[in-house]
Amino acid sequence: MGFTKVSQKFVTQVTPERMFKALVLDAHNICPKLMFSSIKSIDFVEGEGEVGTIKQINFTEASPMRYVKHRIDALDKEALSCTYTFIETDADNSLLEKLEYITYDVKFEGYGRGGCICNLTSTYKAKDDIHIKEEDIELGKDRAIGMYEVLEAYLMAHPRAYT
Repeated sequence: MGFTKVSQKFVTQVTPERMFKALVLDAHNICPKLMFSSIKSIDFVEGEGEVGTIKQINFTEASPMRYVKHRIDALDKEALSCTYTFIETDADNSLLEKLEYITYDVKFEGYGRGGCICNLTSTYKAKDDIHIKEEDIELGKDRAIGMYEVLEAYLMAHPRAYT
């Protein structure tokens, strides 16, 4: 039973405040609109977005899983940071079956003239006697970066959104 920690950064041309508002505070509205081929909806199972809230991301039929659930563990609107934990999925043979949980720490910081750096640290806690393969982690990293890129493109094309 061990921990694997992976950090990644994504530089955008969008302010940290706008990225935070869209990706953290309003993800349940914007993500299904922008990523309609993979995300059907994001629903609140418990809470309304504050710490302790549980959200369910429902995927389209094209996805290998129907849903995942995550819990918001920390939310700091002034520091533009959020911590959340994936707690459930219906996927067979998924990375989550090998883990007790995955926790994500997300922080948005100013960078350059009007841009930001999105810092994402993922902590994977494996179940007893399970080894996590690098390719399992890489797939999740690629999906996260793809989501950030789609959101950045939308915000660049709509400069008044999330101001």
